[in-house]
Amino acid sequence: MNKNPTASIEEYFDEMADPRVEYLVHHQLIDIITIALCAIIAGADTWTEVSQFGKEKQSWFEQFLELEGGIPSHDTFGRFLPNLTLNSFKTVF
Repeated sequence: MNKNPTASIEEYFDEMADPRVEYLVHHQLIDIITIALCAIIAGADTWTEVSQFGKEKQSWFEQFLELEGGIPSHDTFGRFLPNLTLNSFKTVF
């Protein structure tokens, strides 16, 4: 993995294990993480704000994310992100 500080978000998170059940997945892991990171950096404090940020910036995100399932709902962010363990991030960084 490339530890270059200018590497893309995808390069940092491509080795992160996805804890979800495969047949229930509607959004790619990298899509959820990228939108959440950008929204939080922009000041989002709640999962609703994260989802709303994604919707407001959807045309921009579509330039580099697949977004097969569209922008995840606040429920998706709220279910998925809290279930990531600290160990998941340790393997990335």
